[in-house]
Amino acid sequence: MLEVTDVTAAGTCCTPLVREPISADEAEQLAQTMKALADPARLRLLSIVAASENTEACVCDLIEPVGLSQPTVSHHLKVLTTAGFLTRSKRGTWAYFKLVPGALDRISQLFVGS
Repeated sequence: MLEVTDVTAAGTCCTPLVREPISADEAEQLAQTMKALADPARLRLLSIVAASENTEACVCDLIEPVGLSQPTVSHHLKVLTTAGFLTRSKRGTWAYFKLVPGALDRISQLFVGS
């Protein structure tokens, strides 16, 4: 048999917060940032760049591993750059992408705490 426990107004029903939650503005900004990661190709590209020597890779080395066309890879790299995960530098005719130090930290800190 199911018993119902009476909870009075004096009792607490919620666990108190132990740190400040993010603001609405921070949530909006973080959601935009996380949308950049919410694509399998972008996650692969970010992983490949992060695993490359000096956490930098030429766009020419990123096309084959993800199996997408150069324009599509460039689009995904632009999204990751705009979101602040990568920086771009041009050398001759090629673009090189480098992981921004600490770029992934801001996402993990949200869930682990700072």
